[in-house]
Amino acid sequence: MTSRTIETSPQLYARIGGALYLIIIVIGLYGEAFVRDRLIVSGDAAATAANIVSHESLWRFHIAAELFLLICAVALLLILFVLLKPVSKDLALLAAFFNLVSIGIEAATTMYLLEALFPLGNAGYLKAFTPEQLYAMATLSLKSHGYGFGVSLIFFGCFCLIVGYLIFKSGYLPKAIGVLMQIAGVCYLTNSFALILSPAVANRLFPAILVPAFIGEASLCLWLLVKGVNVEKWKEKASAWRSKVPKYN
Repeated sequence: MTSRTIETSPQLYARIGGALYLIIIVIGLYGEAFVRDRLIVSGDAAATAANIVSHESLWRFHIAAELFLLICAVALLLILFVLLKPVSKDLALLAAFFNLVSIGIEAATTMYLLEALFPLGNAGYLKAFTPEQLYAMATLSLKSHGYGFGVSLIFFGCFCLIVGYLIFKSGYLPKAIGVLMQIAGVCYLTNSFALILSPAVANRLFPAILVPAFIGEASLCLWLLVKGVNVEKWKEKASAWRSKVPKYN
C-alpha cells in the first residue's frame, strides 16, 4: 500500500493541484466580474458607496472568498514545487519565493476591501466627516486595492516566467503550456508596470492583455486536473535529480 501511494503521488499531486487551481480561478473571476465590477461604479464615489452598503453581506463574503483563495494558492504553490523540483530545485525554489511575496502582498491588499467598509458604517466618530468625504475615503481604499493587486502581479508574473520554463524543460508536462505560462508572465508584468508608470496606457491595455494570461493559467489548471503528469518521465527526472544530490554521512 505504501509503495503504491509513493508511485501514484505525482499524479495525485497533479490532480489536487488542478482542483486547487480551478478553485482559485473561479473565485478570482467571481470577485472581479460578479462583485467588484457589479458594485464599483467608475467615477461615482457616492453610487459605489451606496452599492457596497446595500450589498454589505455580498461584499464581506467576497473578502472571505479572496482570503480562502490565498489559502488555496499557498497549497498549490507547494504542489507545483514538488512537481517541478526534479527539473531544477533552485529555480523551483526561486519561483516559490516570488509567489510567496505575491501572495503576501495580495493578502495585505485584500484588507483594503475591508477598510472600504469603515467609512460607510454608523459609528459616531464618522459624523465628523461629510458624506462626500466618507465616500472619498472608501474610494481611496478601493483604488489602493487595485494598485496593490497590480504590484502583487509583478511578482506573480516572475513566478509564471520561471514555472513556464520549468514546464517547458520538464518532459512530463506539455511544452506548449510552458510557453503559455511564460506569455502569461510577460502579460502580467507588462500590465502591472504600465499601471504604475502610465495608468492611461494600462487602461487601454486592460483587459485584452490579460486574456493570454488567463489562457495560460487555465491551460495548466485543466491539464493538471484532467491529464496530470507523465509519471514515468517524472520518475526518471526525480531519480536523476536524487542521484545528483550530495549524500552526507
